[in-house]
Amino acid sequence: MELDVINDSKKNTEAGSYFVSNYPPFSVWSPEHVPAVRSMLAEPAPADPPQLGLYMHIPFCRKRCKFCYFRVYTDKNARDIDDYMEALATEIGMYAHQPRFAGRQFDFVYFGGGTPSYLSADQLERLIGRINEHWTWDSAKEVTFECEPGTLKESKLQAIKRIGVTRVSLGIEHLDDDVLEINGRAHRSAEVFKAYDWARNAGFKQINVDLIAGMVGETEDKWRDTVERTLALAPDSLTIYQMELPHNTVIVRESRESGEAAPVADWATKRRWVDYAFQRFADAGYVVSSAYTMVKPSPDAGFVYRDALWHGADMVGTGVASFSHVGGIHFQNLDSWETYLASIERGELPLSRALPATKKQLLIRELILQLKLGKLDTNYFQQAFETDVRSEFSDAFAAIEREGYGKVEGEEVRLTRDGLLRVDGLLPQFFEPEFRNIRYT
Repeated sequence: MELDVINDSKKNTEAGSYFVSNYPPFSVWSPEHVPAVRSMLAEPAPADPPQLGLYMHIPFCRKRCKFCYFRVYTDKNARDIDDYMEALATEIGMYAHQPRFAGRQFDFVYFGGGTPSYLSADQLERLIGRINEHWTWDSAKEVTFECEPGTLKESKLQAIKRIGVTRVSLGIEHLDDDVLEINGRAHRSAEVFKAYDWARNAGFKQINVDLIAGMVGETEDKWRDTVERTLALAPDSLTIYQMELPHNTVIVRESRESGEAAPVADWATKRRWVDYAFQRFADAGYVVSSAYTMVKPSPDAGFVYRDALWHGADMVGTGVASFSHVGGIHFQNLDSWETYLASIERGELPLSRALPATKKQLLIRELILQLKLGKLDTNYFQQAFETDVRSEFSDAFAAIEREGYGKVEGEEVRLTRDGLLRVDGLLPQFFEPEFRNIRYT
């Protein structure tokens, strides 16, 4: 990951990950730390444990998007899917019986992908029935379900509502059919509008829509048209990502084979397009919730999943290649279909690699993630970690102020709009020296 984005010397979108989602970097997690995970799970939780979440990876898709870097499968039949769902429910049952989780209930649940809505209503309800034999999420404040519009039917959305989902997230990404096709998306814009109406009729508390700025084939006019048509939908919340090109994507492979640069907008253009979208939604009464999100003010506005994770919550990640954070230890599941299923078959948690974090690393993790909100309450870190982050990270904050990307005022740090648009490029300044200038994933 490049560390010179703060000076804007990195202009073009090149292969690599820029999106910071955890700390220390994934590239330093290793199998040698897996025993520490097992030991931690065998111990009771502290007397006042943090919030607890469940993430379920549903790794099936109709087709692989050309910008996708997740562990997904497009070639599995109904029997394969049933086998995986059985393994997923079994894994959740294994965690339910760990001493670390005795008596604890989920505060948030997230169905991620892949494409959770790829499952049929029957498959989904069977999965939930199996999970409920071990653990329920009756007390969860938020249950999120990611959807690809073209996989939805009105009856399926009603089934999704019945299992307790409170928030659906529609992966629209764009509303120009040519852009969708060029980037390998399975759905088209007509399916978006039908799915959105069905979701509204089903009565979910919150409907979120995702967009991506700077996809292959993007133009100024196409982006503005997508923003206006999305605004007309009046979603409860909006998430916009700037297109990145992780190494294991089809776009990067095709670029290497052709010897030509990937036809993706540069960073300045992507920031300008995101800024335009945020301004249009702000004009309509939405408020900025993070570097990537806006919400329409309402009693149900917000992101429980995000805010809990960014403030030190425990999260159990289940399914192939999923990531977890529990008891101050980061860990990931086995990342292949065969090894994941085989581990469950043996009655073993499918752990692959891990990293116990130090207290300072946990502080840095929360600090950089909360900076994505655009502001930091330094009192929080004084109380949670007994550290004055203004002093501990004075050089990093001074650099941000010097470049005009933020301001330290009393107990609060605030990023400017320009700083928030490039926040992932600012965060590595807070990394420990040994984790700078190394591959992030």
